Amino acid sequence: MSGVGAVRPMVCRFVNTALPRVVRPYSSATSHTYEHLKVSAPKPGVALITLHRPRALNALFTPLLVELNSALHNLNTDASIGAIVLTGSEKAFAAGADIKEMKDKTFSDAYGTDFIEMWSDMTTAVKKPVISAVNGYALGGGCELAMMADIMYVSAGATLGQPEIKLGTIPGAGGSQRLTRAVGKAKAMELVLTGDSFSGKEAADWGLAAKVFDTPEQCVEGALSTAEKIASMSRIAVKAAKEVVNKSQDLGIREGVDFERRVFHSLFGSKDQKIGMAAFAEKKKPQWSNE
Repeated sequence: MSGVGAVRPMVCRFVNTALPRVVRPYSSATSHTYEHLKVSAPKPGVALITLHRPRALNALFTPLLVELNSALHNLNTDASIGAIVLTGSEKAFAAGADIKEMKDKTFSDAYGTDFIEMWSDMTTAVKKPVISAVNGYALGGGCELAMMADIMYVSAGATLGQPEIKLGTIPGAGGSQRLTRAVGKAKAMELVLTGDSFSGKEAADWGLAAKVFDTPEQCVEGALSTAEKIASMSRIAVKAAKEVVNKSQDLGIREGVDFERRVFHSLFGSKDQKIGMAAFAEKKKPQWSNE
């Protein structure tokens, strides 16, 4: 949950490099204003959240996380949004957690207030698919935040890692768990125990990222394109698909297959199942009701 870039004085020399976007009024949820985020709807059915704390390389701290959870909640309940993309700037997705916020905390402070528990809201409260588009630094908490997304896209030059061991601590927002599930115990153990960073290309080679792109611009555009494709599907089927894939991480294979089958059966009670299969049989494009 830490990040070396978040604590060095040199970060003040960097300026905001968030990729410019044309903002279209596809969603009323994007009308909210935030201090540390930019929220837009650049494509139909797609919301784009850009972390915007440029002087600190998007270092994560409580005010930013409060805003992020608020934005995610608003988009999750917005019927016009079918998928969400989360990104940062070209220099940093999020360089880590803000060490200044946590360095003086005691055990009773951290444990008593459930410090950083709220970071996991994206994995528990958001039912719509979230794609992280990772460019630049994604270290410590930044890497953990990227891994919380349902799909991760990276640019080849991105730098990811869990360097907490170098600060005398360990990942605290799911890094050790999600990284291990994605890359296996041996590689995750090496990365967590050494604090070594790895590239976007390596993240894709190891299966942590779904796609790797040559440039930051291509990474964000690729994520938006995939989000638009997902948003064009039946919303109820997408919600069910996300649920069953995520359940595979919680259950053994037998229990997971049983759960998947039950949800599959339940979709025969939806209008979209009838619409989709009828359209296929009639060689037409389905017009989803999202019911």
